Amino acid sequence: MSKVMVTGGAGFIGAHLVRRLVKDGYDVLMVDNLSRGLSSRLSDVQNKISFEKIDLRYDFDKLVSISKDVDVVFHLAAINGTENFYNHADLVLDVGVLGILNVLNAVEKNKIQNLIAASSAEVYQTAKIIPTPESTELIIPDPYEPRYSYATSKIITEQLTLAYLRSNRIENALLFRPHNVYGPDMGNKHVIPQFILRSIEILNLKYQKDFDIFGQGTETRAFCYVDDIISGLITLMSKGKSGEIYHIGNSEEVSINDLFDLLNSFHDNKLIANYNTGASGSTLRRCPDISKIERLGYEPKINLNRGLSKTFDWYRNSYSSDSNNRLL
Repeated sequence: MSKVMVTGGAGFIGAHLVRRLVKDGYDVLMVDNLSRGLSSRLSDVQNKISFEKIDLRYDFDKLVSISKDVDVVFHLAAINGTENFYNHADLVLDVGVLGILNVLNAVEKNKIQNLIAASSAEVYQTAKIIPTPESTELIIPDPYEPRYSYATSKIITEQLTLAYLRSNRIENALLFRPHNVYGPDMGNKHVIPQFILRSIEILNLKYQKDFDIFGQGTETRAFCYVDDIISGLITLMSKGKSGEIYHIGNSEEVSINDLFDLLNSFHDNKLIANYNTGASGSTLRRCPDISKIERLGYEPKINLNRGLSKTFDWYRNSYSSDSNNRLL
């Protein structure tokens, strides 16, 4: 049985991945400093995994020690969430850059066989080709724009990983770019949970129906339900090629207006869209070309209607602001 280490394992994607790995019979080591992740996300499998609370930036010796017998590393630890890109750009870069450096050095030192590292669709911002292939150019349009802190950290992640491979410092590694992942229990820093939580709050007030949308609502995304992302990661672990970059997502491109209309269909009392100035640095259109990972057998199975309904039900019935409304 292979031993798999997941950094950021108490985060949204990380927790879903840990749970899937346990289900598939792997020996799982979850690493997280719990500054943003929630250990409660894994309460149902806590007796089936090992857990080490460490900060990847500063606990290198401990990271090397705990990963001596690891076969595969999924490196997911990062400071995500659009609000954090603007408000905590220094921390986003600190965690992103020091984290990947220490993970790469631990993989090298322990001769770990495989590394699967998370990048992001943010690395290419507004692409010239849509659906966008992995070969598209990476760009930071404005170094003064704090939103690009996360994109910068992920471009560095890609470049460092590929550099360690080229110099034969590590044996096998690949990178993946998840695209607009969503699902239950993903906190409150992303567009879908924010839409859901604001809609519930507004309708609970009864006297107000105006719903603020930043931008004109014509901006597009291709949202991917978290279970499909996890299936993509499992596919990459078994079939992905070292040195390659893979997009994981859904090719179902929708506008923010489409998202609002679908969300509105879950309410008896309809909300009224109220458009405001969009956030600086935001991308007008994004949809991945997923043909590369599809050739490995990946296929997203949960469309937006079904996934949003499942996510809405979770936030309406299970969300706790006390545990999720953190600084980060």
